[in-house]
Amino acid sequence: MRVVTWNLWWRFGPWRERQKAILAVLRDLRPDVVGLQEVWAADGENLAEWLAADLGLHCAWAPSPFPGRWRRRIDDDTVDIGNAVLSRWPVTACRTLLLPAPAEVADGRAALYARVATPSYDIPFFTVHLTSAPGTSAVRCEQVGALAEFVSSWAGDTPHPPVVTGDFNARPDSDELRLFGGIRTAPAVPGQILYDAWDYADPSAPAATWTPENPYAARVLEPPARIDYIHVGPPGPVGEGHVLGVRRAGLAPVDGVWPSDHAAVVADLGEGG
Repeated sequence: MRVVTWNLWWRFGPWRERQKAILAVLRDLRPDVVGLQEVWAADGENLAEWLAADLGLHCAWAPSPFPGRWRRRIDDDTVDIGNAVLSRWPVTACRTLLLPAPAEVADGRAALYARVATPSYDIPFFTVHLTSAPGTSAVRCEQVGALAEFVSSWAGDTPHPPVVTGDFNARPDSDELRLFGGIRTAPAVPGQILYDAWDYADPSAPAATWTPENPYAARVLEPPARIDYIHVGPPGPVGEGHVLGVRRAGLAPVDGVWPSDHAAVVADLGEGG
């Protein structure tokens, strides 16, 4: 099973041209389940639904309940922003969690749960977008605590471990990532372990998903960082969810257009017996 996570940079930059580039990358990847962040919807159009229709995938979409701060950034009060899940298999249930944040940085970020029904078992799948405000590690720690509880609540009675994708806006050694994984420190939810899929990568492989290799990111003048993740719970009874490989994608222009300011992360997971 191929899983992808990707922040699509909403309606920023040359978004119409980027839309086609995003589709081209996903076509090449041929994913089974995708977690998307910064998805736009406006005037009867929805980027996730458009992608799903072309790729032959099911779509679950969760708009932010408070998009005002985002809309002011592009001076357009008609555009929604949210998370989405695309899936080869039907999505039989969805829930949304509004992430906690103090008023000064609150901009409606959320987590989306989608229960994906494969022929063999259900997959508890999540995608999330944490706050990106500078100096807000403590806020993200609170957010991953709420996210961990959300995952625990909806992991369900299935042999496949939960899969959590998203833009965490934090480096792997940060307090929030250590807390969420529950391996390098006490877990946010007692007994809940979530492996960072990149731990299975070739140690020599480039890892940054926010990198000045990308001209959209280079303009911000920040150092490269890995801030986008796929986390998976311990494998099921016959290896369901075991990470077989992981890599970056979306790190080149398509017909001269870079698809997003983030790289995607792609993980292949074992499907069990």
